[in-house]
Amino acid sequence: MVQRIRGWVRSLVGRFRSDSGMTTSEYAVGTIAACAFAAVLYKVVTSQPVMSALQSLLKDALDAKF
Repeated sequence: MVQRIRGWVRSLVGRFRSDSGMTTSEYAVGTIAACAFAAVLYKVVTSQPVMSALQSLLKDALDAKF
């Protein structure tokens, strides 16, 4: 009985792992999404409120007394 269950689970897992890789269109969509995320992240990090917060954090870290 246990062998039958193990065999069934292995066949089920094998069906989901049978994907041999992404196609060219999936790579293209993934690359576009990564570039869009990078652009949004760049805009957020270089915005004035974030820059001033990072500068004050860095200033406080450098001015720390030991």
